[in-house]
Amino acid sequence: MRYAGVAVAVAGVLVAAGAVTYSVAGDSRLGTGPPAAGSADAGFARDMAVHHQQAVEMAYVVRDRTDDEDVRRLAYDIAQTQANQRGMMLGWLDLWGLPKVSSDGPMSWMGMAGMAGGEDGALMPGMATDAEMKKLGTLNGRQAEVFFLQLMTDHHKGGVHMAQGCVEKCTVGVEKRLAQGMVEAQESEILLMTDMLKERGAAPRT
Repeated sequence: MRYAGVAVAVAGVLVAAGAVTYSVAGDSRLGTGPPAAGSADAGFARDMAVHHQQAVEMAYVVRDRTDDEDVRRLAYDIAQTQANQRGMMLGWLDLWGLPKVSSDGPMSWMGMAGMAGGEDGALMPGMATDAEMKKLGTLNGRQAEVFFLQLMTDHHKGGVHMAQGCVEKCTVGVEKRLAQGMVEAQESEILLMTDMLKERGAAPRT
């Protein structure tokens, strides 16, 4: 039953995906035109698409490293939700005629350019390093479960911070609402993963 809320949230996101994409286009047309390349709207869409991609990768890795149904189900939910949201955000950039990369660097739209430093592949706060991703792919069973839950908890905390930035700074209404939904869903999953870690005799890293 612990996954009932998560499953409902995933279903809602998948059903609404097309409507949200077209709503964003509508928001732009009804306002002053598409967001600028350096806007919070564009920056959030670009950065969160990258952030989500790593979460999807982690989720698929752990599904091959454990037989635990709770962890596999959570990983599947995260992969499906974030892959879908990533597609939506990249679609918005296409609709706005904006590039999917920026020379300003990640987090510049939040005034935090260079915050993560890109050290070992960790381009933004909360992202796993290349070494951590490699390590995850070498673990099995309980060790893989614990490390995944710790990495994903950190990842979600970074994602929540970015989404809160969009809630405050973005101007496209439907994007702000999606960002608020990310905050609520990922905070809920952080609590869930903390409980799952406790069940495995472990705790979040931070």
